[in-house]
Amino acid sequence: MKKILLGTAFALLASSAFAGALVEPIVEPELIIEQTAASSFDHGIIVPIYFLLFLGIAVLL
Repeated sequence: MKKILLGTAFALLASSAFAGALVEPIVEPELIIEQTAASSFDHGIIVPIYFLLFLGIAVLL
């Protein structure tokens, strides 16, 4: 009985000793794929051009 109790105590100590690690886990970085514009034309310039066009038409009228 004494040996069973001693064996159980060593088993519990050994399992808790190896339960964790000091090394951080290795995590793979998440890949982010960004689609680029297919054409070199900047579509952000269309609105200011229309604004200047309508402003010029309004001044002429």
